[in-house]
Amino acid sequence: MSRAFVFPGQGAQTIGMGKTLAEAYPAAKAVFDEVDEALGESLSALIWGGDIAELTLTQNAQPALMATSIAALRALEAEGIGMDHCDFVAGHSLGEYSALCAAGALTVADAARLLRTRGLAMQEAVPVGVGAMAAILGLDFEAVTAIAAEAAGDEVCQAANDNDPAQVVISGNKDAVERAMVLAKERGAKRALPLPVSAPFHCALMQPAAAVMAEALAGVVISRPVVPIVVNVRAEAVEEPSRIRDLLVAQVTGAVRWRESVQWMERAGVTEYWEIGAGKALSGMIKRIATGAATRAIGSPEDVLAAKAD
Repeated sequence: MSRAFVFPGQGAQTIGMGKTLAEAYPAAKAVFDEVDEALGESLSALIWGGDIAELTLTQNAQPALMATSIAALRALEAEGIGMDHCDFVAGHSLGEYSALCAAGALTVADAARLLRTRGLAMQEAVPVGVGAMAAILGLDFEAVTAIAAEAAGDEVCQAANDNDPAQVVISGNKDAVERAMVLAKERGAKRALPLPVSAPFHCALMQPAAAVMAEALAGVVISRPVVPIVVNVRAEAVEEPSRIRDLLVAQVTGAVRWRESVQWMERAGVTEYWEIGAGKALSGMIKRIATGAATRAIGSPEDVLAAKAD
């Protein structure tokens, strides 16, 4: 049996996430302390008892979700389940930073600072109201890519997240995204849903943010991961630090190829996926991609102890 540890992206955040892990495991609490110190503020207070609207701000949600994922991993490690229990890591969008941190390629402090920078840069790249994102349900990636290109005109509209065989997210200028939603429904989409996001992620409009991240990443040490990371923009395993750095920059404007990433892991022999951190969104996607694959969510002390027992 081959196993992958996978790490969730934005949208999984909830008030209180990781609190019981921090209370049960000193190593998990230490992760939140390290993130607070790296950012110079008590992000943990916001995560555990703040306002969900503030936590959902991109610059807060991204380091918060990473902290929760790594805290869950530290709890697993305290019970004897470490990185030697998996063959690959992967993460959805910001989850890629969590995956790199898990695999020892980034420190917790550097990951927190990078994600704060990334969140701010992505928010500031496009004025509020100019961009939009929408989920297209019931059409595959190729169909949605063609629709986005047709709807773009002289604006930007791209397939941004290839989540599973029947869920693709588009991103770009608001008017172009709205045109694509109409086209998608005309072409047989079951639903076309605008997403409650503050910026159009993973499209060409994010180029200013990519430039910011190129500079930020240039000043950070990236080590060789202890297990290969299956990266979003290539949908294949990568281990070379300089290539990881380049692909993290490319990820800001590039599509999250999650469906293909899971298919790559499936071809590599992965039969079991552990979703480490908040929520179970990736587990649902994986079940629709790799039929028959086993999934497990690790987000609480009970989840950790159940994993140990098995």
